Amino acid sequence: MRLNEALTLKGAMTAVLTKADGTVETRYKDNIIVNAGFDFIADAIGKVSSRPGCMNHIAVGTGTTAAAATQTALVEEMTGGRLAATYAHTAGTKVFTLTANFNAGVATGAITEVGAFNAATGGTMFDRLTFAVINKGALDTLAVTLTFTMS
Repeated sequence: MRLNEALTLKGAMTAVLTKADGTVETRYKDNIIVNAGFDFIADAIGKVSSRPGCMNHIAVGTGTTAAAATQTALVEEMTGGRLAATYAHTAGTKVFTLTANFNAGVATGAITEVGAFNAATGGTMFDRLTFAVINKGALDTLAVTLTFTMS
């Protein structure tokens, strides 16, 4: 008897922009896991020495080049546009999240791309997506949640 099990990993972004006047804009879009992200998974599971650091940062940028599996960085990461992310997972579920809050005065501008990384600068990019512009003003806040679902 042959057992056939497949593992899939799907990523999605939810971005909530809260304007200074209190209005809220929410965006949702699927992302892609890039090749380096799949290498990261393999190394995290099987590499005995020098395992990669945790995915613990979210970066935003202004690049509009379509997401592609071969990319290893955002196209135009914003200065100050990478923050430490909060990891969450409930045991027994197949979902985990990374969340970062870009407060007033941080990552101000026309945001069009997001990615998860395992370092405060450089590092390995796990996923990337582009989307219609989110115009974040100096007094606005942007909460970005990257949700990963395994099946």
